Amino acid sequence: MIRPAPRRGPGQRPAGGRDDRLARPPRGGRPAIDPAREAAYEAVAAVHRDDAYANLVLPRLLRENGVTGRDAAFATELTYGTLRQTGTLDAIVAAAADRAVERIDPPVRDALRIGAYQLLHMRVGAHAAVATTVDLVRSLVPGAAGFANAVLRRVGEADRAAWLDRLAPADPVARAALVHAHPEWIVNAFADALGSLDEAELALDADNLPPPVHLCARPGLITPADLSGALPGASPGRYSPYAVVLAGGGDPAAIPAIRQGHAHVQDEGSQLVAGVLADAPVTGPDERWLDLCAGPGGKAGLLGALAAERGAHVTAVEVAHHRAALVAQATKGLPVYTINADGRDVGKDPDLPERGFDRVLVDAPCTGLGALRRRPEARWRRRPADLPPLTRLQRELLQAAFRAVRPGGVVAYVTCSPHQAETEVSVTEAARRSPIEMDLVDARPYLPAALPETGTGPTVQLWPHRHGTDAMFVALLRRTS
Repeated sequence: MIRPAPRRGPGQRPAGGRDDRLARPPRGGRPAIDPAREAAYEAVAAVHRDDAYANLVLPRLLRENGVTGRDAAFATELTYGTLRQTGTLDAIVAAAADRAVERIDPPVRDALRIGAYQLLHMRVGAHAAVATTVDLVRSLVPGAAGFANAVLRRVGEADRAAWLDRLAPADPVARAALVHAHPEWIVNAFADALGSLDEAELALDADNLPPPVHLCARPGLITPADLSGALPGASPGRYSPYAVVLAGGGDPAAIPAIRQGHAHVQDEGSQLVAGVLADAPVTGPDERWLDLCAGPGGKAGLLGALAAERGAHVTAVEVAHHRAALVAQATKGLPVYTINADGRDVGKDPDLPERGFDRVLVDAPCTGLGALRRRPEARWRRRPADLPPLTRLQRELLQAAFRAVRPGGVVAYVTCSPHQAETEVSVTEAARRSPIEMDLVDARPYLPAALPETGTGPTVQLWPHRHGTDAMFVALLRRTS
């Protein structure tokens, strides 16, 4: 059950939506657009037109277009690849068109992006890539078909490496941004966090690879061995004691253990940082746990299963009502009490008393730069201007956690971002501004011994290219008085 709270702001507008022009019969006897490419175009267009999220809109489009099997895999690669490579594709299309992409009609621009991706990144014959994209443009903006044909033929005159050699600037950061399809500010952020541009380029490369699907076997409900044994080709994760890697991606919603609430989809890095909070020792009682930013409920689900084994319970706080509902659904049957409230209200909300909890997780809202491989559109949406309000919120939530934890208890601060303003700086500033004395505790002993390259402590930053996980950060703090 969710304890309701007053609405705190306007709801989000729905994402996605079909472009009805694609539903029209082809003009002039031209062949119809194949459903896989149609779904890919509509997904890419919805992301750019409606601020949709590809992971939400694409599955619906595949169902609506009746796309399954190999065609669905083709549409998925075309969609996600185009979105990951948008900045680089735009530079190439602009050069081939001899005009800025901002001057190209948006439907044509998105069609050119998916056509260029097929030419430069996929094993699609040049004729098929050009012809199908021109047909698509003809169905969208008939007068632009000749333009699209000319642009794509120019794109196809060279391979990706040749285009990059032609277009890459001399500045090393700008070159890395073009080659690895990330904005320059993100390249700089990765280089700052890793200490070198060379290793940052490895991290950027890892962002451009399709990530594996990780499952979390909830302790006390199913073992990783039993979960992986029930799934063809699945295997235990590399580091987390709860992780299972789903072979070939698969459809997690069809897995019985997930429908039964015995497992859930969760990146192995998220499992590891939640485990740091659960495994760190506390002095005194260990019965009251708090997840201060719980939506959509993955970490609350893992913590709830661990709490059930130890006779503890979890209070899960989520400020957005629809996300609080997701937390309640995700933790059904576990000792988790979901509250629709603002985590900063510790000491004001009767369910969030000061000194009321033994363990507190702050999985803070952040830029999400650590999960760009899973959210391909995010790298182009985020801006440096997003950082100040987010870091302010992170520090306010962390200070609320300091008030919520009792002396002798622990707080884990987690972000899915390697940006130093959201990691080390947020922790340092929150502790400096708080009147409550908190000691940083080395998080490394509470991670698996086999986990490589955990740094010098006390905080830990995970990376896709080092650990095969999202770029999760964790800091562990103990209240001393």
